[in-house]
Amino acid sequence: MARAQGARAQMALAFETTYGTPPAGGFTRMPFASTSLGAEQPLLNSELLGYGRDPLAPIKDAVTADGAVVVPIDAEGFGFWLKAAFGDPVTTGTGPWTHEFRSGAWTLPSLSIETGMPEVPRYAIYSGCVLDQLSWQMQRSGLLTATARLVAQGETVGSVSSAGTPAPIDLKRFGHFNGSITRNGAALGNVVSAQIAYANNLDRIETIRSDGRIDGADPSIAALNGSIEVRFADSTLVTQALDGDPCALEFSYALPSGESFTFTVHAVYLPRPRIEISGPQGVQASFDWQAARDSALGRMCTATLINDREEY
Repeated sequence: MARAQGARAQMALAFETTYGTPPAGGFTRMPFASTSLGAEQPLLNSELLGYGRDPLAPIKDAVTADGAVVVPIDAEGFGFWLKAAFGDPVTTGTGPWTHEFRSGAWTLPSLSIETGMPEVPRYAIYSGCVLDQLSWQMQRSGLLTATARLVAQGETVGSVSSAGTPAPIDLKRFGHFNGSITRNGAALGNVVSAQIAYANNLDRIETIRSDGRIDGADPSIAALNGSIEVRFADSTLVTQALDGDPCALEFSYALPSGESFTFTVHAVYLPRPRIEISGPQGVQASFDWQAARDSALGRMCTATLINDREEY
């Protein structure tokens, strides 16, 4: 009997026209490192008395479908997750194309995501997936991945795939070696690591239904924050924190072949940090920054992806 292995697992996704209704086609095969996306339904212990010390049968509670997918930050496939986080991009160019994803959209697209384990076989399709949070970390070495946290409406399990033959993508992966950080257009030095987290802060519409599913997941006030760990070499960031003025931070990756990903946070506010001397080694400072809407641009952040894909 075959046993399920992660090495043979598959994932495909497609954007929905109607929330909670998987499309008939148009799925794309997606690379991923791991996923916890799934549905669960806990049991409620019986509270009834009068039947002895042994409890009565438990009762099923509501169904919850959510989880996270760890994906590579690449030149093409990452655009699907950016569209899920921000909505449709503004695309310009004639090849290569420039896709500009902007924060602040009132509505977000929903996806259907299928995970497959062909050796069982088990194909689970999660409909009504809305992206709640997208986060990643910048550092000197290691594998560059992002975590996409999703809220789904429900799970449907079958023995055959509903995605048909998913379209492949051209995987051109960015690495930490390709990364850079700028502040107000100038290179920001002495950065040891950085973390970025964008959240849509979804509000689950938990109405009473016979199938136990939610009616939707609506975005509320977005949040964008993170941290920067720097070697303490000058007072530029500390001075900004004391003055209370915002700055623009740009986190970018570029490949020699011309593809690039740039995430620009237009108005970043820094807290006053605690400067600690913990030993004879170099002194480091950590800034837990927060972003806000830039009054001139009318948005909080912009994600720009340049690649050879015409549309998302």
